Amino acid sequence: MARWEPGAAGRLRKAAVELFAEQGMEETTVADIAARAGVTERTFFRHFADKREVLFSPQDDFAAVFIEPMRQAPAGATPLQVVRAGLQGSTSFFPTERRPGSRVRAGVIAAHPALRERELLKMDDLAERMAATLRDRGVGEPAATLAARSGTAVFSAAFGAWLADGETRELAELLDEGLAELSALR
Repeated sequence: MARWEPGAAGRLRKAAVELFAEQGMEETTVADIAARAGVTERTFFRHFADKREVLFSPQDDFAAVFIEPMRQAPAGATPLQVVRAGLQGSTSFFPTERRPGSRVRAGVIAAHPALRERELLKMDDLAERMAATLRDRGVGEPAATLAARSGTAVFSAAFGAWLADGETRELAELLDEGLAELSALR
């Protein structure tokens, strides 16, 4: 087994999503995932608390691709300009080559109500982190919360479109379209 090779967490994520799609989440065991990834079950549990965590970890890495660009936005930027910077930063987490795996992951999540709930909680956590970042930049309430929640709504809509069968546009283009639609709502 390749237990000492680097990248075990990534291999475990890939193996889990493949197995969940092939045979269902309930039918897939941690042992199955570890075997496909070429590691031991012990290695699996060093990285993840349970098999659901494979689909949602690491939340901090996901949030950071939004938050760091927001922190680096120019002084004086409006709340929505800061949110736009965060949304643009998210595209680094979802390059085109990641789309097929993201589609499979989304299908697995869509098939399980508890996983859909967990996905919503992940997005709620992101909105809270984005709002906190805006507040740290001096944006008051309710503007910080409204801008952050609007940003996560735009991301969710654009990401859903990016995952759609036959969609070929880049996530950045879909995010720009979503932001333009949001701005047009007056």
